[in-house]
Formats: sequence, structure tokens, C-alpha cells
Amino acid sequence: MTVRYPRPLRPGDRIGVTSPSSGVAEQLRGRLDVAVRDLEERGYEVAVGRCMDGSGHLSAPAAERAAELTAMLTDPDIRAVVPPWGGETAIDLLPLLDFERIGRAEPTWVVGYSDMSTLMTPLTLLTGVATVHGNNLMDTPYRTPGGLTSWLDVVAAPQGEPFAQTPPGRYRSGGWDDWTKEPGIRDLTLDAEGAWTRLDGDGDVDVEGRLVGGCTETLANLAGTPYLDTSRFAGNEPLLVYVEACEDNAFTICRNLHGMRLAGFFDRAAAVLVGRTSAPDSRGLTQHEAVLDALGPLGVPVVADVECGHVAPFLPLVNGARGRVVHTAARSEIVQTLD
Repeated sequence: MTVRYPRPLRPGDRIGVTSPSSGVAEQLRGRLDVAVRDLEERGYEVAVGRCMDGSGHLSAPAAERAAELTAMLTDPDIRAVVPPWGGETAIDLLPLLDFERIGRAEPTWVVGYSDMSTLMTPLTLLTGVATVHGNNLMDTPYRTPGGLTSWLDVVAAPQGEPFAQTPPGRYRSGGWDDWTKEPGIRDLTLDAEGAWTRLDGDGDVDVEGRLVGGCTETLANLAGTPYLDTSRFAGNEPLLVYVEACEDNAFTICRNLHGMRLAGFFDRAAAVLVGRTSAPDSRGLTQHEAVLDALGPLGVPVVADVECGHVAPFLPLVNGARGRVVHTAARSEIVQTLD
């Protein structure tokens, strides 16, 4: 299957905002307004959908969420779709989405992470359309730390021109900012030091492949189904597979990754990137040990503490992009090319 990229975003383009999983509670609407204004100030039109209710864990019934998402992905006037954030059970949309119809439409950028992995990774694997695992809309007002790239710059990047990202060396050790009190906050608190960590051994890493991956807790439920089948993706090219844990303890993550490996998700992996996590260790098993227990048998480099998880800051990765990962004692870098 050939990877297809939506055309780069340009001022005047329209961005669709919908909540395929969780909506926005009334007390957080201020942050939503700030994020929407930021897009408009960049010159984009913003169309906010009807599926935004935040009074429960879902923004609307599944049929309505699926219909709105499909409408945005097949509307030639909408060039990107970004949710406010993830949620819990976007999996209920998968049987309701017409992937053939979406695949026939002009490609549209889809951006997000967390529960959005449940939709974006299958979208790329089933249609070949690249998607962006990166900041959600509510994260967009934050200033991007040095070395990283905003999702807005990724979707505006010229096709075929590589862009590099390097870890800033700092991350946020605590929870989330209180957007009810400070809806317009723009400075990320990065109060801890941290670098990428090779888990499987010593030595330098320099490896290339097509990027694919997402949130472990959500993707594990798709293992062994057509929605997570990498066997026909991007021909026979090697893959750079990335995974990240949101909140499950190390035992659960270990089981999930074992299951994904047994189902073939990592079969073509040339390397595995693992997002930094604040998820808890278990008695006798750390999060790093859980990853190595499950993925060590692959015999490929496993690099952890990458900024592609639920811990700020956020390093956008494009599902489908050609990537090169370099990790040495002196340098850590990922270069992505949309070709």
C-alpha cells in the first residue's frame, strides 16, 4: 500500500474540530476558545462540529460521531481535522466508519494522540493516508520547546522535504495545568531532566523505516484485527514502530505489548520507540522492564523516553512518514520525510 500525504496546509484553509471520543466540559470551553483563536490568527478558518458535548465520557452517540468525522474527512474544503483531546472509547466508531469512502476522498490531515490512536492508526493502515500523532488542539497554544516541531508546522511542511527533531532534555514531571483557572497559559512547565534511553543494550542506533504506532492501551485492543494489520502497509519496507503508555501499570503494559507482538504488529520493526510515561511501575516490574520483557525478543533497538507520549513536551510523529532515528552518546534525533 502506497503512503499518501494530504497537501500542505496554507493560510485560508479550513480546519475541522470534532470530538470522536470525549468532548469539552463547559468549564474548559475557555481553553478551547483560546486554541481556536490561535488557529484563526495563523490565517485558518475553523469549523467546530456539533459533537463536542463534555458532560459525559463521550461527545455524542457513536453514529453521530462517526457521521461528523466522516463528513469532515470527505469534505474537500476541510484540509485538517483535530480533536480537543482523546478520551476512552473511540473504538466504537471503527465499525461505523466507511474507510473505502474516506480513502477515495482527497486526503485530509488528522491530528491527535491518546484515544485518537484508535482511529488514526487504522486510518493510515487501511487507506494509506498519513496521520499525525502529536499535540491535540487543547495543547496547541503552548509554545513549542526548542528542538521540537508543532503539529501546525508538520502539516504545513513541503512534501519531500525532511524535518528533524531533537529532544529538549527536559520534561514535565507533574500533571496537567489547570485550564479552568488559566485558559490562556502558553508556557509549559518542564521541571525535570531526561534523555532518550536504549533499553535493549549498548551501542549506537542509526536505523530507517516507515513510522507507525500510537497509544498502547488503545491499540492493544485492535491487535489481531484488520484495523491493526501492518502486513500490507508500505510494501516491504521496514517499520519504525512507536508505542507509549498513558496510565496502565507495568504488568498491564507488559501483557498488552506481548499480545501486540504475538499478533504480528511488530513483525517488520527495524526499531521500536517508546514514549516517556508517568504510568506506574508494578511490584517487581518497572515500565522499562515491561517493554523489554515483551519486545526484547524482537532483537531490534528499543529506545525509550522519547517525547511521543502523554508526558509533555510532545514530539509529533507522522504515521507513514519515512523516518531515520539516530541515538548515540552525543546525539539523539529523528528525521522525518513526507515521501
